[in-house]
Amino acid sequence: MARKNKGSSFIKQAAILACAGLLVRVIGFLYRLPLTNMIGDEGNGIYSAGYYLYNFFLVMSSAGLPVAISKMVAERIALGQYTNARRTFRVSMIVAGTLGLICTLLMLAFAEQFCSWIRSERSYYCIITLAPTVFVCSIMSVYRGYFQGRGTTVPTALSQIVEQIFNAVLSVYFAWLLMNVMGKGVEFGAAGGTAGTGIGALAGLITIIIIYVLNAKSINQSYSEDKRDYPLQSFREIASDLFRIAIPVITGTAIFSMTNLIDMVMVNSRLEATGIYTSEEIDALYGLLTGKYVTLTTLPVVISTSLATAAIPTIATSMVLKDTEAVKTKVDTTLRVTMIVSIPAAVGLGALGDQILYMLFPNYPAGGSLLKAGALSIILLALSQISTGVLQGIGKVKAPALNALIGSIAKIPVNYFLIAIPDINIIGAVISTTVCYLFASLLNFRALVKATEVKPDYVGMLVKPSIASVFMALVCIFGYKFLYMLIPNNTVATVIVICFAIIVYFIAMVLIKGFAREDLRVLPMGGRLVAFLERYGLM
Repeated sequence: MARKNKGSSFIKQAAILACAGLLVRVIGFLYRLPLTNMIGDEGNGIYSAGYYLYNFFLVMSSAGLPVAISKMVAERIALGQYTNARRTFRVSMIVAGTLGLICTLLMLAFAEQFCSWIRSERSYYCIITLAPTVFVCSIMSVYRGYFQGRGTTVPTALSQIVEQIFNAVLSVYFAWLLMNVMGKGVEFGAAGGTAGTGIGALAGLITIIIIYVLNAKSINQSYSEDKRDYPLQSFREIASDLFRIAIPVITGTAIFSMTNLIDMVMVNSRLEATGIYTSEEIDALYGLLTGKYVTLTTLPVVISTSLATAAIPTIATSMVLKDTEAVKTKVDTTLRVTMIVSIPAAVGLGALGDQILYMLFPNYPAGGSLLKAGALSIILLALSQISTGVLQGIGKVKAPALNALIGSIAKIPVNYFLIAIPDINIIGAVISTTVCYLFASLLNFRALVKATEVKPDYVGMLVKPSIASVFMALVCIFGYKFLYMLIPNNTVATVIVICFAIIVYFIAMVLIKGFAREDLRVLPMGGRLVAFLERYGLM
């Protein structure tokens, strides 16, 4: 019974993060629509150049901390070492605050030099606006990692939602204020969009601090019951453990973040090398890559991200308790659910890329070819993320970093040769991204299987979702054509066919027994859905 409860808890926490993540992504879409229609593909290019530089410093200051903190806190609580868990929280706060402040000051002091390096002079105001956000997010990462280590993802989920709501509203407002009211140029509109990011992060931090204060009594009670019949760890010991876990995670994440910077620099330099594009056209092409391709293809990956976040502390707990059966069960579930979501998402986005972009960005609908060329990257990125999370949970934190480096190295020559070909141009960056994720995901997966001795359910992971996705793709392609003949409105036809395609995929998966009970429990009201299918012998 205990094992069942642990598995149910894992699924529940993953479901909470997945639902919150999807809501956050939906809100993100809603605000990117008016923002993109306001600043255009050119503004998206300026926005993304500054944002990716900010993201690199964010990674360097705090990317590995939630993983390390959640793992360390979960392990100490599993062993009854509540005082050491609290000390981990306090030491992490000092470390995160210091790193975040240093990175913030570097961004402010060298903003002009960074603009020159990334070949995006007009991103200066975006970088300045985003700099303080690094410090805010560093502090917030400590609270999120601490709560996740204590076995709850609710504070993380709530802070993410609040953060994104403030981000969405204020990003659009500031962009509109600077461009439409004050008459500033597109680079100021992009900076207005990034200003909302910082205020949203501050709102998220305030939210999670309030949650911490409201739960302080129950947290302190667990510490008061601590028998302390174990050696207490010093600041130096905890900081050493923190960096030992966090540095490989930061390295791996930083390498993937560097791939964005590699794209940024190489897109500009290789398109310039053709001699046929102006700087404004290059910004617009880069905006297609980041504002549309990246935004849409990373949406389905929120499921794998949520599963990976929930898996790290719970797998760490099972490892420290030497419960190998629980580890294998959790790994199998995370892999299967990730592919069940990612495969149809990739197929659907590839089939309806043009229609979706025209629906979302009627003023700037270009970019469908990027979605078709890069749909496979959804599956590979999801596999890379979930395998990275599992490897981190079992303590194999160096392997994902090395594999990310191999993938990034493979990306460079593909970028160099393809982007400079006029007929391919920006699609070369999409192809190189797919190659990068291909290497990273397959190497991670091999390391995961070797480390956990899990025998993956390849039929449930790959074969059945692929079969169901084929039927779904046919509905997308022919269903859209039929609906558009009846209702010559792209938005109406696209929305209807997407809804119908989801239903067809679900029915196909049920008929071929593609779902396990644990898979459906990740969904809202998944327990009721399982009971319904069992009642009619469909599971």
